[in-house]
Amino acid sequence: MNPYVLTILLSSLGLGTVLTFASSHWLLAWMGLEINTLAIIPIMAQQHHPRAIEATTKYFLTQATAAAMILFASTTNAWLMGEWEIHQLSHPLATTTVMLALALKLGLAPVHFWLPEVLQGLELTTGLILSTWQKLAPFALMVQVAPTINSSLLVAIGLLSTLVGGWGGLNQTQLRKIMAYSSIAHLGWMVLILQFAPSLTLLSLSLYIIMTSSAFLTLKTNNALTINTLATSWTKSPTLAALAALVLLSLGGLPPLSGFMPKWLILQELTKQGLPLSATLAAMTALLSLYFYLRLCYALTLTIYPNTLTATAPWRLNFTMITLPLSIITILALGLLPLTPAVTAMLAL
Repeated sequence: MNPYVLTILLSSLGLGTVLTFASSHWLLAWMGLEINTLAIIPIMAQQHHPRAIEATTKYFLTQATAAAMILFASTTNAWLMGEWEIHQLSHPLATTTVMLALALKLGLAPVHFWLPEVLQGLELTTGLILSTWQKLAPFALMVQVAPTINSSLLVAIGLLSTLVGGWGGLNQTQLRKIMAYSSIAHLGWMVLILQFAPSLTLLSLSLYIIMTSSAFLTLKTNNALTINTLATSWTKSPTLAALAALVLLSLGGLPPLSGFMPKWLILQELTKQGLPLSATLAAMTALLSLYFYLRLCYALTLTIYPNTLTATAPWRLNFTMITLPLSIITILALGLLPLTPAVTAMLAL
């Protein structure tokens, strides 16, 4: 793609998200979401591969449907209640419709079916943008409207998403689909706690973006798209393979890695709110996700791809990929757990 065109598209991507962040009026927020969607579509379709075109078409249709639902809900609220402000969404029909529309935009269960298929058709860099940056604008709206939404609906969507995210990833062999189900499960944890502690949701979202970025950049560095190709990672770069296994365990939420912090704090908050059953179910569904992360770790570090090289020191090309972002994000994805007391003190303010 032409660098000038790419710059314009990425600028529009940023503009759409920032516009949604800054808006207090539904029409302005809707406009930001539309700019965001229209900016990423050419980036998704730039490969000119049938799978990429199919993924782009599916993404466009789902996002257009969700945007139309948001417009319908906000217009209904303005008609019945006389308010266009995002914070003044008060009619039950409007709040439920907006929640379902934002769930469709984010890929939350039960309207998650598009996300694995779309992510599977994209290259890893575009998949990274879709899994991280594209979640920010809808989540900003969800945080703003959460106080007006029925808490039972939020808890149900959160638990269903953690269950679907864990269950759906069990029998996958394609790494992009596994990352899609991982995304669904993590977003479920965020929605679960959204009404009780919005600051915890933002903490979880930040750590999810860090860990997912690290995982995607690792896969891109190793050029791995399936579980079988992960087995070649150890011979290419043992250090990166070992760190990648730790990043996957961090995504699974194992201590003493960064991913344990949000799960620990969310379970603690749910118990404080008198929802021990929801906390138990969420912890049980986390075990499903942990299984497929462990499966990836096994393929990454405990299996060696069959090869017939007899030379003791095979030649290799000079490595030209920039690895500084990967290094920084991997450190953050692994080592933030000791900051938990400071984080809890900040959240208490």
